Amino acid sequence: MPDDFSFVTAFQSLADLPGVLWLDSATNGPDQMGRYSFLSADPVERLRCDASEADGWTKMCRWLEAHLRHSIPATAVAHLPPFQGGIAGVWGYEAASWIESVGRAAMDDLPTPPICLGLYDWVIAWDHQQRRGWLISQGLPETQWDRRLHRAVRRADQVMAWLQRREVRPADAPVPRPAAQLAAAFPTPYAGLTSNFTGPAFQETVAEIVARIRRGDSFQVNIAQRLLCPQPQPSPALYLKLRASNPAPLAGYYDGGDFQLLSSSPEGFLRLSNRQVETRPIKGTTPRTGDAARDAALAKELYESQKDRAENVMIVDLMRNDLSRVCDDQSVRVEKLCEVEPYAFVQHLVSVVRGTLDPSATLGDLLTACFPGGSVTGAPKVEAMRTIAQLEPTPRGPYCGSLGYISCGGAADFNILIRSATAAHGWLQFPVGGGITARSDPYAEEQETWHKAEGMLRALVSR
Repeated sequence: MPDDFSFVTAFQSLADLPGVLWLDSATNGPDQMGRYSFLSADPVERLRCDASEADGWTKMCRWLEAHLRHSIPATAVAHLPPFQGGIAGVWGYEAASWIESVGRAAMDDLPTPPICLGLYDWVIAWDHQQRRGWLISQGLPETQWDRRLHRAVRRADQVMAWLQRREVRPADAPVPRPAAQLAAAFPTPYAGLTSNFTGPAFQETVAEIVARIRRGDSFQVNIAQRLLCPQPQPSPALYLKLRASNPAPLAGYYDGGDFQLLSSSPEGFLRLSNRQVETRPIKGTTPRTGDAARDAALAKELYESQKDRAENVMIVDLMRNDLSRVCDDQSVRVEKLCEVEPYAFVQHLVSVVRGTLDPSATLGDLLTACFPGGSVTGAPKVEAMRTIAQLEPTPRGPYCGSLGYISCGGAADFNILIRSATAAHGWLQFPVGGGITARSDPYAEEQETWHKAEGMLRALVSR
């Protein structure tokens, strides 16, 4: 790549193309989380599974396996970054209703497809550690060598031509669907921003979950309020504001056609390399104030919080159980437990669980066993998800699902879509939530959602 290469200018040059994908390490993270960024567009094939389909999950798994066996090569170049072209996109939270009978929220007023993926034949890959980049062109979907090589060269030339464009007509901000067609919305302290809960109603919902937990229905349930406003700018411009205001190691942008995903996620869901699987559940949050001494005191308080540690350990046990369904016996282990990690506006308790994928298990098996991540559902997972469907007024959409890739050669990496907004139908929605346990205080839990929303609000909404 040229010495003056910039992902921002490259993204702006490609933003009008279909299926734009930017897996964006906008800041460094622990354990190599923020080492690589990837940019692509114009996938050669797309898969969309809408909520009305009977079994979109099985359709997706069959599509994955067909490409992993036939279209995507079995080997990758060792010295290159892990995503070298392949399958990428969004698995929305409601895709889990095809895995388990958990129900869905009553009113889907801003529908988006639970699964939307693309087969990407080229990718710009950047190693932030080496400050070095590559344009990788695979020649997909051709399988015959000479035809594949010819297509790879032709596509690489096309990408370079796209990057050299100096004038790309920016998209207009879409006209919002009439508010009368949406679920009930309640004002917030931010101009033009509404929620699907009032403050008292959200606290009452937390209290209801606490009562269910105390009678033995579950141990923990994640609950979220949906914040909503008319989309003020085109999605690419909004994403650039978001990444500047609230950078994260697993951030990203994805164009699904009739919706766009804008994410500043710090949380890893699943990473697969050489059949080694890693998950990084986050549970436990405290603000960052900008004062080093105060932040250190808050971090110590978070680390010593019995409530937050119990919440984190419950999700670690859930993820250990999920991984054990598809990993070798005795290989699943907890590498880190309840360590405090700082991010732009908050500090989190983070744990790391690893295992070795069983030789008989496919990547589809891994996703089926673990999706969605336990940190955004609760435990036991199925009962927690049933509670979420009953108590949250609207679907989550991409939020609490995953954005990720499956590379040529089989490596894969998926985030968990927290700190994420979805632009659809002229509206911008970004739910924020947290895990509820028997020790939860309803008012404190509501305030925590606003702490988590701070980075999104600064970038996307004015007071």
